[in-house]
Amino acid sequence: MKAAILDKVRAARAAKQAVAVVTDIADGTQALVDRERAEGELSLSDETLAEVRDALRHDRSMTIERDGRRIFIHAFTPPLRLVIVGAVHITQPLARIALYSGYEVVLVDPRGAFATAERFPGLTLMEDWPDEALEKLNIDSRTAVVTLTHDPKLDDPALLVALRSEAFYIGSLGSRRTHAKRVDRLKEEGLTDAQIGRIHAPVGLDLGGRAQAEIAIATMAQIVQALHAAPAAPERKVEKAA
Repeated sequence: MKAAILDKVRAARAAKQAVAVVTDIADGTQALVDRERAEGELSLSDETLAEVRDALRHDRSMTIERDGRRIFIHAFTPPLRLVIVGAVHITQPLARIALYSGYEVVLVDPRGAFATAERFPGLTLMEDWPDEALEKLNIDSRTAVVTLTHDPKLDDPALLVALRSEAFYIGSLGSRRTHAKRVDRLKEEGLTDAQIGRIHAPVGLDLGGRAQAEIAIATMAQIVQALHAAPAAPERKVEKAA
């Protein structure tokens, strides 16, 4: 990997940003690709850029043959992370499923008596107020956020931060009637329809189950769906290295 590209990969990893290094195996020319742009000596067609971004979204490194060349895509992605707001009963099965799926799980609840290591082993616990916690966590494009308290005093502050972030998934527990009231409150806080439309509510895929574990399964399934089905960012032309 060339020094200039390596420096940018290191900077992206420090900032928890996903990037791919694309190398022409024949001549060693390279490009650095993220969700919005590509730069470097290696020129890539729009079709190839779309394939690189798809590999990046799915965290896959691979060799492809495109444009008459053999190209190696090396994906560098931050760890997947699930931030759960609310130490409620559904949180326990959801956290276990997420951990098993390879996610780092952070539980945010200022009510310390609820969010204990005994109830939630293996999780990072934060007793900060939800908006303060999410600001500290620097929510990125590899992070999913789920609010489960059913309490606007806790859920709404978290949503205000999450909806202005790059989180790839935002879900919130509650009925359609509850969500309609939530939408009104968020609009009063200045959020747009497009921002509020990012919320998956009622949370989870409609699998038909209503038990706590079933809701947890449906929620995790929807998170996985969002991770892999998210559309690629608008493509831009490759910027030649100076």
